[in-house]
Amino acid sequence: MIQQIIVFGVIIFTLIMFIDGRIRYEFVSMLGLLVLTLTGILNAEEALAGFSHPAVITVTSVLVISSAIIKSGMIEHLVVILNRKTNNPSIMVMGLMLVTAFLSAFMNNVGALALILPVALRIAKDSKLSPSGFLMPVAFASLLGGMVTLIGTPPNLIVSNFRQEALGMPFEFFDFAPIGIVMVVVGVLLTILLGSKLIPIRKSQDEEGIFNIGEYLSEVVITENSKMVGKKIRDFYDIFKLEVEVLSIIRNKYNIVVPNANETLLSGDELIIKTDSLELADLIKRTETSLKGAKLDFLESVPLLKSEDFNLVEVVLREDSLLIGRTAIEVKLRNRYNVNLVAVSRKGSISVERLKSFRFRPGDVLLLQAPVSIIQDIYHKLSCLPLAERSVNINTKPKKFEQYLPLGLFFIAIILTTVGIFPVQVSFSAVAVILVISKLITPREFYDAIEWPTVLLLATLLPLGGAFQKSGASYTIASVLMNLSNILSPAWMIVVLMIITMILTNTISNYATAVLMSPIAVSLAGSMGLSPDPFLMGVCIACSAAFLTPIGHQSNLLVMGPGGYKFTDYWRLGLPLSALIIAVGTPLILMLWPL
Repeated sequence: MIQQIIVFGVIIFTLIMFIDGRIRYEFVSMLGLLVLTLTGILNAEEALAGFSHPAVITVTSVLVISSAIIKSGMIEHLVVILNRKTNNPSIMVMGLMLVTAFLSAFMNNVGALALILPVALRIAKDSKLSPSGFLMPVAFASLLGGMVTLIGTPPNLIVSNFRQEALGMPFEFFDFAPIGIVMVVVGVLLTILLGSKLIPIRKSQDEEGIFNIGEYLSEVVITENSKMVGKKIRDFYDIFKLEVEVLSIIRNKYNIVVPNANETLLSGDELIIKTDSLELADLIKRTETSLKGAKLDFLESVPLLKSEDFNLVEVVLREDSLLIGRTAIEVKLRNRYNVNLVAVSRKGSISVERLKSFRFRPGDVLLLQAPVSIIQDIYHKLSCLPLAERSVNINTKPKKFEQYLPLGLFFIAIILTTVGIFPVQVSFSAVAVILVISKLITPREFYDAIEWPTVLLLATLLPLGGAFQKSGASYTIASVLMNLSNILSPAWMIVVLMIITMILTNTISNYATAVLMSPIAVSLAGSMGLSPDPFLMGVCIACSAAFLTPIGHQSNLLVMGPGGYKFTDYWRLGLPLSALIIAVGTPLILMLWPL
């Protein structure tokens, strides 16, 4: 009994901290695992077993394989067809959703969204339509696609493992497909029929994007008498304590874009700077520079902020970005990454003032001035997604056989797994290793492709599920639910289980939800003397139905800023979609997986 109290205490604490969000998920789960180990509920071997768990190995391998396929350019050739002209918004949305769902069935949900997001924005812009009508459907499609295969989303792998413990066999690779495909079709049809009425239409962005920083850009001249002659750019702050961002220097008709902080200023230099009006007045007075022009028109200033080597890019921050909770100064964006932070948009609110003290949050959209040569590297290091369409030439065919090899190896691994020759973790990890040995990806790309916070979260949550079962806590909850079975039929018990799962997955990580609900599903089925399959399949479907809140899944959060959505916008389409999934999914589960 004491063990159950401790387990319930750890679970409640973990859920509260997940909802609070001030401490990263993986560290909260590590703390919970530590408590369970120190109290003796789990021994050291059980506590560390998650790091060798098949689900963790499979997720890691899928991330590497997905990265290699993206690098080959094969996926982009599929994606680019979505940008063909059509006058029907419904067809545009349907095409975006179907391709996103297809990609999400075989790769990381966020990875699929990362490919489609810039294409969706471009289509909205070309069609002069609000991106809000495109981005929420795309995000939801990435979740629906995860229902189709074993590797579509990590919760499927977690639930499959609990089935192996209960019945001695995991779910097969395509066991999810019959129900998952129906869910994709149902989701797409509902969105096409009701999306225009339920998805709020936010103000369409102008052609310059979501930022309009012209009123904060100024042009000053370093005169002969200026106190900045011979000084370095960093001296604006070091000496005069002025928060000034120097975006460009025009010197003898030569444009220096993103000048180094140690760049020495000369008499006659014209500086394109970003600062507010009060700071600008103080700068002119204290440094004795001359104001050449203020409140530059953004279209006029853009050529001065870009060059062959530097460009302006818009990105959206992921939950695992190193920027989260920190400021540009703390991260040392300028010195460490050679990146200028020009502006930030948070849920449609533009901010370009006092950016040095601005603390970033997931979903923030940043306007960066960055070197073209390392822009892809910056996307990875900062864990952000670009909001500009990738440069793809559809007329360029792959010249080397190696460009087809990653996709070919991936299909071979799927076939070997489907026919039962090798388990999924063996097939996929073998492909990941072959990709490195054959030099299709470098060792650095191998490690960079792995989302270590995701791996750590999954590896530390899985033992929590073991403790939930070992202590009897899952059976205790199942016993409470058993009282409902005296009133409700088994079919309605699956509905209750799915509703509880949906509530949790929209509040906390779907990983945690799968870990908590799977043992309850197994215990409930055992108490009722029924097969655990329909209950576990219900948990799988419900874990991917995180449509009610932006915090339910990272895909929802990533489109919040670019789409201009509010927190309460998601349930308007998400609630009927969730209800329809239960209404259609429950009889389908019972038909395919009898009690």
